[in-house]
Amino acid sequence: MHDISAIQALLLCETPDRWIETALQNQEILLVDHANCEKKAASTALNMIYRYVDKYDLLTKMSRLAREELRHFEQVIAIMKKRNIEYVQLSSARYAGGMREGIRTHEPEKLIDSLIIGAFIEARSCERFAKLAPFLDDELQAFYLSLLKSESRHFEDYLKLAEKYAAQPIDDRIIYYANLERSLIESPDDEFRFHSGPVS
Repeated sequence: MHDISAIQALLLCETPDRWIETALQNQEILLVDHANCEKKAASTALNMIYRYVDKYDLLTKMSRLAREELRHFEQVIAIMKKRNIEYVQLSSARYAGGMREGIRTHEPEKLIDSLIIGAFIEARSCERFAKLAPFLDDELQAFYLSLLKSESRHFEDYLKLAEKYAAQPIDDRIIYYANLERSLIESPDDEFRFHSGPVS
């Protein structure tokens, strides 16, 4: 399995076991919402490409990331089709919106925060793929393990860009978002989603 120790060092908590149990009982919702997450990740990268046209490193990294996320989206919906899982509309988890609540509104701070948030979202996705994989059937296990390398690279890309464009160290912002992320992951949710907390 791909080494995700850097991701585990960033995150302040593991995915709760209760979330894993719920995921295994709701694998159709897991796959549908996973597809949604890949689509949203690609959209986020494309939005950055449109917004920050003067930052060539960002343009290159986000273009590559968007292509990879769309490829993952295609892989998820192929698995769904094979399993006769209907692609239904689902409400969004509170996770991404919750992570963006504290985002600063002026530049370049808004960009820095957005990149740090992106790093945490990718890191949590990677951690969940790794934690879920041992309990899944062979096809899904192989697929989720195959995502670890790219997802961990995405997390690194986001953090490196945040450090590059920041005028001062970003440690305080990383700590802020790490605590916020932990609260979202550990607190209960009413509905199961890929990035939800444990369902109450």
